[in-house]
Amino acid sequence: MASKVSCLYILTVVCWASALWYLSITRPTSSYTGHRQVSSISIARKNVSFGNIRTRPINPHSFDFLINEPNKCEKSVPFLVILISTTHKEFDARQAIRETWGDENNFKGIKIATLFLLGKNTDPVLNQMVEQESQIFHDIIVEDFIDSYHNLTLKTLMGMRWVATFCSKAKYVMKTDSDIFVNMDNLIYKLLKPNTKPRRRYFTGYVINGGPIRDVRSKWYMPRDLYPDSNYPPFCSGTGYIFSADVAELIYKTSLHTRLLHLEDVYVGLCLRKLGIHPFQNSGFNHWKMAYSLCRYRRVITVHQITPEEMHRIWNDMSSKKHLRC
Repeated sequence: MASKVSCLYILTVVCWASALWYLSITRPTSSYTGHRQVSSISIARKNVSFGNIRTRPINPHSFDFLINEPNKCEKSVPFLVILISTTHKEFDARQAIRETWGDENNFKGIKIATLFLLGKNTDPVLNQMVEQESQIFHDIIVEDFIDSYHNLTLKTLMGMRWVATFCSKAKYVMKTDSDIFVNMDNLIYKLLKPNTKPRRRYFTGYVINGGPIRDVRSKWYMPRDLYPDSNYPPFCSGTGYIFSADVAELIYKTSLHTRLLHLEDVYVGLCLRKLGIHPFQNSGFNHWKMAYSLCRYRRVITVHQITPEEMHRIWNDMSSKKHLRC
């Protein structure tokens, strides 16, 4: 069985390399405006129901799962579910995470479930490659919205929906990105502490207090007609945040009645404000790149803008030097 999986893995790597090379020389990169794309998708089925929602949703998340892992939490309840936002071409990043901090077997006696979040690509070749990857690793979920920067909020809501539907008894959830290094020892033992009573209505990360950027040239431009207020509610940087699993359903339910914004972390902050949940500041979450040193990385939980090669190098160095003191 192991040799069969190894062969499938090698075949997947070769196929990904060939596909990406082919795409790079034959097909231009497409760009999409998230809200236009969402509005063009026909809603063909009823939305999943949670709790006692009686009012008509203004933001129905009625997308179908194209790839799902509905049984991932059936055999045992995870202590932590890790939701990683990624794109189709980032196979190397996904594989680096699988082989380093995202390995579900890193902690004996502590169940971890790792999932990669994707939308639908407009290129059928990339969709097919992700389907093949999913058949090997069983750690990918996809809904039928278009995968784009402006649809990152939909991607996060998909993750919230999945936890609420298929893994509601988990203790904690982490949402992060594919270019983030996570110090799992600090996350598990220093922050979440498996031997303590799980918290409820809990949300933490790098808390930002800011307001909308009105410059149309900015990546984070927010039109006044979409968000007229001069300040955002406190929100955690989307590069990485942690919350108790009960919050997943609360945010998902709240999102059904909250006007959609394309800035995912701001939108989650809006939902938290409606819920009366205040995110806690934690200095261990870094939303910037940080030069590697063993002692420095031992003090943090997340570091941003890490390449797959750096991911392996950092993980190997930290793993081999656990006996050293700083």
